[in-house]
Amino acid sequence: MSTPEKQAPAKADNDANEAAGAAGDDNHEEAAEILTDLVQNQMSLSSNVAEAQTAALQQLLQQGGASASKQQNLQALIEAAMKGDVAVQQQLTGEKKQHAFWDTQPMLNSDSDDKQDKSKKAIGNNATSQPDPNWHKPIVPDKEKEDLRQEPYNMPKGFEWCEVDITDEEQRTEIYDLLYQNYVEDDDGTFRFDYSRDFLTWALTPPGYLKQFHLGVRSSKSNRLMALITAVPAKVRVYREEKDMAEVNFLCVHRKLRSKRLAPVLIKEITRRVNHTGVFQAVYTAGVKLPGSVASCRYYHRTLDARKLIEVGFTRLAPRMTMARLQKLNKLPAAPITKGLRAMTPDDVPAAHKLVVKYLEKFQLAVVFSEDEFAHWLLPRRGVVSSFVREDADGVITDFCSYYHLNSSVARNPKHNTLNAAYSFYNVAKTVSLTDLMKDCLILAKNEGTDVFNALNLMENSTFLEELRFGMGDGNLQYYVYNWFCPTMQHNDVGLVLL
Repeated sequence: MSTPEKQAPAKADNDANEAAGAAGDDNHEEAAEILTDLVQNQMSLSSNVAEAQTAALQQLLQQGGASASKQQNLQALIEAAMKGDVAVQQQLTGEKKQHAFWDTQPMLNSDSDDKQDKSKKAIGNNATSQPDPNWHKPIVPDKEKEDLRQEPYNMPKGFEWCEVDITDEEQRTEIYDLLYQNYVEDDDGTFRFDYSRDFLTWALTPPGYLKQFHLGVRSSKSNRLMALITAVPAKVRVYREEKDMAEVNFLCVHRKLRSKRLAPVLIKEITRRVNHTGVFQAVYTAGVKLPGSVASCRYYHRTLDARKLIEVGFTRLAPRMTMARLQKLNKLPAAPITKGLRAMTPDDVPAAHKLVVKYLEKFQLAVVFSEDEFAHWLLPRRGVVSSFVREDADGVITDFCSYYHLNSSVARNPKHNTLNAAYSFYNVAKTVSLTDLMKDCLILAKNEGTDVFNALNLMENSTFLEELRFGMGDGNLQYYVYNWFCPTMQHNDVGLVLL
C-alpha cells in the first residue's frame, strides 16, 4: 500500500502533435539504432567516433522533422549518457531499472507484464491462449490479524510517529505548509502544487476515513511535522472483482530529510495500519515509472487564458503564431450551450449517483461509489470541486460533468504567483455528445477564473481532446494496484480519477 511522488504539474508540449511522416519515421528508427550503439559502447568508443555518431544522429533527427526542443533534449541525454549516467543509459537502451524497495513489494513485475503482452498478442492473432490462473487474486494472501506485525516500524533517532488531525485548524495548516514547501513540483521548480486547506479537508475526510491513516513523522526535538503519508477507504473494481482498498496519497518527506530514506518506512507503516483493518489492496498513481503499473495515462491541457500561460512559462508561442491569433483560437462562448445544465444540488445526488455508477461499469479499473461517497466527492465545494447536471423537461437527470480545482504556485515570476487549474473528474454524456458537454465544462471553468483545464486520456476522454484543442502534456501518470495480480490495461480502460 504505497505511493511514490505524483505527477508534477506538467507543461504543455507544443511539438507533441507534429507528424513526422513516413520518411521521418525511418530516420527516427535509424537514429534510435545509432543512439543505442553510442550508449552501449560509450566506454570503448574513441572521442572522434562518438562525435561522428552524435553528428549523424542530429542530422537524421533534423531530416526527420524533429523540433529544436526535442533535438536539445536528445543532446542533453547523449551528453549525460556519455558521462556515464547509469539512469540515462538505462532509459536509452531499454535496460530494466533496479528498485531496491519496490522490487520487494507485491506488485506486477516485468516478467508478468511480458507474459500478458504475449498473451494479448496471441489473442489478437486468433491463437489459443489461456488466461493466467493467478489473475484476479492477491499476490500475497491475506493474513490474520495475529499474524501481522503488531508494533510500528522503527523511526530513525530523533523522529517519531504521529497521527495528524486534519479537522484541527493548526494541524491542517501544518499539513498545508509541509506539502506547499516540499511536495510535487516540475523539473525546474517553476510550478508546485498548492493544495488549499479546504481541498485537503475534502481529500482526507470521505465517509469512513480513519485518523490513523493520516500518518505523520515529527521531529522529537522541535515537534515539527517532517513527513506525511495518507490513505482513505474506497471500494474499487479491477476487471470484475470489487475490493475494499486504500487510496494512498500525499507521500511527502521534508527536503532536508530525503537522505534518511524515510519514504520506504512510511510506506511499510501505512501498509501495516491498513492491513490491521482487514484491507490488503491499495490503489495509487505516480508520475514516475515503477515496477507493477497496471495502466499509463497521459495528461492533456486546454488553454483558457493564453496570455497568462505564456507569461508564466507553462506554454509558449509557436513559430509564426501571434498572441492575438492564439487567443482567438482558444476563445470560448460566454455561457454554456447545453440547455438545462446547472450546478448539482443535494437533491440531485440519488439520480446523479446512479447515472455515474452505471457509466463506470464499462471500465476495467473503476471506483464503486456508495451514495454517501458520491455526495462527498461530487457535491460542489467552492474552490474545490464543481459539478453540474443536465435536467430535462420532465425533471430527469440525464447528463453529468465535473472538475476539481488544484492550483500551482508560480516561482520567480514578477507578474503572477498562482496558476489556476481545473482537472476533469467524472463526466457522463447521455443526451448530448461528450464533446459538447466538455466544451460547456471549459466555459464554466473559464468563468470561474481558471487558466488551464487538464484532462487525462482515460475513460472516453480521447474522443474530445483533439476537437476541443487540448494539447498533449509532457508526462504520463502511472496507475498501480498494490498486491493484486491482473492483466495490464489500456488508458481508456481506466475509470478512476485520483487526486
